[in-house]
Amino acid sequence: MADTSSLPVLRVDIVSDVVCPWCAAGYSQLAFAARRAGVSLDVHWQPFELNPDMAPEGEDLRAHLAAKYGSTAEQSAQVRAQLTELGEALGFTFNFFAGMRIYNTFQAHQLIEWAEERGKGHPMKQALLQAYFTDGRDISDVGVLIETADSLGLDGSEARAALESGKHADSVRQREAFWVGQGIRGVPAMVFNGRHLVTGAQGIENYTSILEQLGAAETELR
Repeated sequence: MADTSSLPVLRVDIVSDVVCPWCAAGYSQLAFAARRAGVSLDVHWQPFELNPDMAPEGEDLRAHLAAKYGSTAEQSAQVRAQLTELGEALGFTFNFFAGMRIYNTFQAHQLIEWAEERGKGHPMKQALLQAYFTDGRDISDVGVLIETADSLGLDGSEARAALESGKHADSVRQREAFWVGQGIRGVPAMVFNGRHLVTGAQGIENYTSILEQLGAAETELR
């Protein structure tokens, strides 16, 4: 494993939803760019719900996209193909399928916050993105969330208790409201070192340029 202790460290707050494919792609691009730029990232995932009023059972993904964005079947198929190809290049597998559903993510965000308290917020976010986009699982289902916690070596019974009690619900709502109050209306939105906002999945080249500039500035401050 390469020694990253001497690399400039950049904090990045990533405002994101678990059912946002461009969030998965954007982070993968960012991670690739960080290796290329020679910087270390201190990643903090921030909650955002694309569909906060969605019913617990979710909705058919294609019907949802058509109703919300006016996407035609052809347009949706084109975007899915683009994402699948992009994911392959980045090492992230998108498995879109007929009948795929989009789900309420409020409890998933609570689980990420619970895991963050145990030093595993980032692995939890990655595991949930994979559970949804790669494995096609219902990430609104408590059983799936508990299995995901178990897979990371966390205590599933503690995770269940936290979710059933709703102990993180108010905190997640407050954090969501904070980022909306900062003007965030779409995701991914990345804030570097608490000052520099970059929206959308920018691509490896753009992220590399951004990180090189910020890394150089960080090095000068040492």
